[in-house]
Amino acid sequence: MSKSAPPSPAQRGTPRRKPDPGRAPAGYYSPTAESLGPDVNIGHLIKQLQSSFNRMMDRHMAPMGLTAMQWRPLVLIRYLNVDTPAELSRHANIDTGAMTRALDRLEAKRFIARRRCAEDRRSVRIELTEAGNEVAERILPAVAATLNTHLRGFSQEEIEFFIGMITRMLANGEAAPQ
Repeated sequence: MSKSAPPSPAQRGTPRRKPDPGRAPAGYYSPTAESLGPDVNIGHLIKQLQSSFNRMMDRHMAPMGLTAMQWRPLVLIRYLNVDTPAELSRHANIDTGAMTRALDRLEAKRFIARRRCAEDRRSVRIELTEAGNEVAERILPAVAATLNTHLRGFSQEEIEFFIGMITRMLANGEAAPQ
């Protein structure tokens, strides 16, 4: 008879170790394997969460002929009026080569068109085609469904707290010395 492993703290929704009230909040982790284990390592958990989002979004996007890498530029163009490859790369946090490949695929699917800027012929502007606009309108409901699935069981207060914590972590990272 085999024993099943007990659920990890992440599966139980509880921390693995109790915080030390005398420890400074910025010193939660120590450079040990136990302290940085995958079940309590925030970086690892966030990466797993992002992978879960991407897998679910891929399932939602497949009927539209899109991948996780392809739907983001369409949303950025449609809803944030981002219209150059360089801006799209910055907003999507991917390198310009990967963005160019994504735009090539979107252009081949006739979801976008590239146009030379009248004021600066070196610059290219990206526009959604009619088909691109139609598919872009279907993306936000899939994003909302994906996020809501992952937030099932959380209260409004917990969601707002979670967003606040992530926002603070991002600000801390931005403010850190280079």
